[in-house]
Amino acid sequence: MATDGAERHLRERAAVFGRVADAYERARPDYPPQAVPWLVGPAPRRVLDLGAGTGKLTRALVAAGHDVAAVDPAAAMLDTLRGGLPGVDARKGSAEALPLPDADVDVVVVAQAFHWFDPDRALPEIARVLRPGGRLGLVWNIRDETVQWVADLSAVAGSLDALPADVVESRLAAQEWFGEPEATTFPFVQRLDRNTLLSLVESRSYVAIRPPQERAAIYAEVRRLYERHASPDGLDLPYTTHCYRAHRSS
Repeated sequence: MATDGAERHLRERAAVFGRVADAYERARPDYPPQAVPWLVGPAPRRVLDLGAGTGKLTRALVAAGHDVAAVDPAAAMLDTLRGGLPGVDARKGSAEALPLPDADVDVVVVAQAFHWFDPDRALPEIARVLRPGGRLGLVWNIRDETVQWVADLSAVAGSLDALPADVVESRLAAQEWFGEPEATTFPFVQRLDRNTLLSLVESRSYVAIRPPQERAAIYAEVRRLYERHASPDGLDLPYTTHCYRAHRSS
């Protein structure tokens, strides 16, 4: 069961992302084109994009021909999503209380958000809305910190507390709802100018929750980092995209 602290953390998270929705949309990377078919399978399928944010993955799902419902706890993020994807069924809600009926979707996908969920409540909810034989797909874009300037960026701005493999293993290993997950990775590169890099840092929750003076100091360091490493036409930010899929247990 979730604690009061976990509930409060979820509310604070939604508030933080609501404040940085514009930066999130401007600067967060898309996903490799190979990721959607690997996670979801062939179209057309009914897909829930859970923790959809501003629709970074939603757009790729729609473009691939899927029937998509998008759910996110932050109203401002959903407003941005609706502006770019007016035909998508976008609903405010959380992983722990999904606003969908039983057995409504073939696939649930979660991009950059599964580590925010309370697994004891979210996994049975996800299983509830999946049809028999349904699938859960998880994806994270993780900066490639083997590249020195990227490691320097993480030292300045922070990074995820846990790697995706750690999150998936700890949350899916000892539960009854899903089978053993499969995993794969894809390389991905995002081309950035200085303002986009600053917006990318601004969109990170671990930056957004800091006091204004601390954020200003981080942005100043990021500007200096960009000037040291960028070419006249920008800077390449390499990622490894980590993908997982697991089928609902019968």
